[in-house]
Amino acid sequence: MNAELNFLHRFQPGTSGRTLLLLHGTGGNEDDMLPLGPRLDPGAALLSPLGKVLEQGMPRFFRRLAEGVFDEADLIARAAELADFITAASAKYTLDPQKIVAVGYSNGANIASALLLLHSGLLAGAALWRPMVPLLPEALPALGGIPVLIAAGNQDPIVPPSNVRELIALLERAGAKVAVQLEETGHGLTNATLDRTRSWLAGL
Repeated sequence: MNAELNFLHRFQPGTSGRTLLLLHGTGGNEDDMLPLGPRLDPGAALLSPLGKVLEQGMPRFFRRLAEGVFDEADLIARAAELADFITAASAKYTLDPQKIVAVGYSNGANIASALLLLHSGLLAGAALWRPMVPLLPEALPALGGIPVLIAAGNQDPIVPPSNVRELIALLERAGAKVAVQLEETGHGLTNATLDRTRSWLAGL
C-alpha cells in the first residue's frame, strides 16, 4: 500500500508502455480490479487508486445524493483531485502520460467519464463499464477522437438504457470515438465485457 500522492493506491509496473488506470465501483477498493489487469492488457502497468468518499462505509470516488443523483460540486472537485493524482503518479512512476487508459466500473466509470469531460487530454482512452452520465459540462471539451468503450447492460436496474444513449451522444458530440457493447445482462460484469475490453485495448 502506498499512501502518498494524495490517494491510497496500488501500482504494478508493466512492460508495454501503456498504463491502465483501474477505477473500482461503489464498495470496491484498490485491490479489486488488479487481477483483471493481465487479462485485459498483458504487459500494461496498473495504477489503482482507492476512492476517498465513504457511503455507509463503502468507498466511492464522489458523493451522490440518491441512487443516480450525483453531488455535482463534489464530483467536479473529486475529478480535479484525481486528475492531480494521475499527473503526480505519472511523474513518480515514470509513466507515459500519453498512454494512460482508464478502465472504470460503475462509480469508477462515472469518475472516468468526468475526467474525459472536465480534464481532456489527461487520458488516452477509457473503457466505461456500466456507466451513467456523470454531469453536463458548461462547455463540451474537444476530445479529438479519443477512443472510448461503453459496455452497458440492457437489463441494468441501476442505469436506464436512455441514460446510456445520452452518454454515448454526449461523448460523440465532444469528439470521442465511441465503441459500444450492449449486453443482455444487468449491472454486473460478464466475461463478454472483459473479452470485448481486451480486444478493444488490443486495437488501440
